[in-house]
Amino acid sequence: MAKPAKGKRFAKTVRNPKTGRTRKVSFGQAGKAKGGGDRIRPSTKKADSYCSRSLGIKREMIRKGGKSAKKARDPNSPNNLSRKKWRCVGAKSRR
Repeated sequence: MAKPAKGKRFAKTVRNPKTGRTRKVSFGQAGKAKGGGDRIRPSTKKADSYCSRSLGIKREMIRKGGKSAKKARDPNSPNNLSRKKWRCVGAKSRR
């Protein structure tokens, strides 16, 4: 298991199928929520807010075009990995 970068909660090792090289992708906010629980709580109002915000990030990257659009569609980008943890579907978190 890869160790996340400072300030990040999760990390994933990703292998490039063309070159065979691996890289580490760190994502998610480190630390605990106020009550001591996990920050990521899918199917809550907080999750819906996160999903809506991150969808805006994704759309902005696509709007810019070029390499940004490619990154927005990459399933191993930090934004997409976080959206997966929050169980985002569009602007809402799955219930």
